[in-house]
Amino acid sequence: MAGCNPSRTPVDTCTKLTASGPRVKDPTLYRSLVRVLQYLTFTHPDISYAVQQICLFMHDPREPHLAALRRILRYVQGTIDLGLQLHASPATSLTAYSDADWAGCPTTRRSTSGYCVFLGDNLLSWSSKRQQTPSRFSAEAEYRGVANVVAETC
Repeated sequence: MAGCNPSRTPVDTCTKLTASGPRVKDPTLYRSLVRVLQYLTFTHPDISYAVQQICLFMHDPREPHLAALRRILRYVQGTIDLGLQLHASPATSLTAYSDADWAGCPTTRRSTSGYCVFLGDNLLSWSSKRQQTPSRFSAEAEYRGVANVVAETC
């Protein structure tokens, strides 16, 4: 995909991935590419959410999942010169941010929460994953996300 048109974003925000659609012809290639993208999230945390979404379908990949994977690769192609950089910083403040997507999965209605922790100006830790149980309210999903970032910060 070296000569592809780059994508401006790693994920399409208008659609949600579901377990429907025609099966991928070569699921081994799909899984291999997903593993490469998982490794890439160490230096490109901006693709963490998108990669987490396609990881949900590694056991039974479908064509829409492969299209989402290709979109991430096109995004990476356009941002190949960007990455996580650590700089010396006199600031020693610890700052954490958290967010949750209430009932974001159309199948299970479970929420996805994510956080990032900064030490000064440097990104120290981040995560994006599906919550274990469905939340009844958006506030409940947010509280679970906050609990995750507090545990990580401690």
